[in-house]
Amino acid sequence: MSKALFLDRDGTLILDKVYLADPAGVELIPGVAAGLQRARSLGYKLFLFTNQSGIGRGFHTLDDTLRVNARMEELLGLGSPLFAGVCIAPEAPGQPVIYRKPSPRFIVEKLEQHRLDPAQCWMVGDSAADLGAGLAAHVQLAAVCTGKVDPHTLPEVVAHRIPVYPSFAEFAATLA
Repeated sequence: MSKALFLDRDGTLILDKVYLADPAGVELIPGVAAGLQRARSLGYKLFLFTNQSGIGRGFHTLDDTLRVNARMEELLGLGSPLFAGVCIAPEAPGQPVIYRKPSPRFIVEKLEQHRLDPAQCWMVGDSAADLGAGLAAHVQLAAVCTGKVDPHTLPEVVAHRIPVYPSFAEFAATLA
């Protein structure tokens, strides 16, 4: 069995700009490229898991999101495809949930499909939804402080003693 990182996009890898639809607006969070490269060099598969309710709300399209993701990969400069799998959850709040975090469905599917060891997998994100998906999938969790919410204030962090890191880069430095 192998290991993996399930990564939120906005607020974890790139700056969180509400309903980002223009690839020109993509800004990497400092240290993300080096952190992803380190994780890959240690044998972690990388998965992108992003809620994009702007699609479900009609603010932008799936194609817009794909262009934003492509720009992110271009800026990272780590080759493409960078991710072993990508989940773009288009559901808006109030719509029937298929993949929208905190649903663990994407993580659970990839654990099985890639024969991943949940004990060696992490959900890394900046929100309660990110952490909820990881909790429900029974993988390890890490919260980062580069989003819009201070993860120290999230009940999930307190109740489950989830480690909090200043950034993804600092989390990646702890991987073995």
